[in-house]
Amino acid sequence: MQERFARCLATRFSIVGAMGRARVLWLALLVVAALVVSSCGGTKVSTPENVARAARPASGAAPWPAPPNPLELARKAGLESETHEFLSYHVHAHLDVFVNGQPVPVPAGIGINIDDPAVHHAPFVDGTEAYGGIAPPCKQPCISPLHTHDDSGILHTESAKANPNRLGQFFTEWDVRLDSTCVGGYCRPGSSVLVYVDGGRYIGDPADILLSDRKEIAIVIGTLPDKIPTAFPT
Repeated sequence: MQERFARCLATRFSIVGAMGRARVLWLALLVVAALVVSSCGGTKVSTPENVARAARPASGAAPWPAPPNPLELARKAGLESETHEFLSYHVHAHLDVFVNGQPVPVPAGIGINIDDPAVHHAPFVDGTEAYGGIAPPCKQPCISPLHTHDDSGILHTESAKANPNRLGQFFTEWDVRLDSTCVGGYCRPGSSVLVYVDGGRYIGDPADILLSDRKEIAIVIGTLPDKIPTAFPT
């Protein structure tokens, strides 16, 4: 499985050279069960006539970069950072965000102090990087149990105890507003905000969505994309 995942990474990012392959191997060991193709699958969706294009808000517009204070935000989310990854409880949910039909990247390194020297970096030829593979451990806490290693949209929960997290905690770590009214600066009723879980409409506060294993979450702002994902990427 590790080799298959490494090949999947190599295909997506067109990694070349011995050093690139070595970095893929440690990332494969790091996220064994996770696949990175974030746009696979989905059901054709016709855009309802009553869903208008979302206007760009005065503040809080997408895209949203990874914030510079990941551990402070992890504490704000009620999460205790560790000196390395714990894999006793290891689950993956997947997040897609669309604004007016276009995907919004979920950044790599959410919940990780990527400046800590113990945190490995794996650069890809498309200019993005992945972060993790922390061994030996950091000298001080450097990674939240809820984090992203790369920009695939996979949300990793890696902890010593079975303690499921919620989508609102991840958005707190991302430093992006998420509640029953708004995503970032896009708020109802001025903008349409729709949420889907495994392809079905979710009614309620999206911050409460449990990040259980292989759950697919799609947040759709403004006009809909051609396809709304219905399942965790395979």
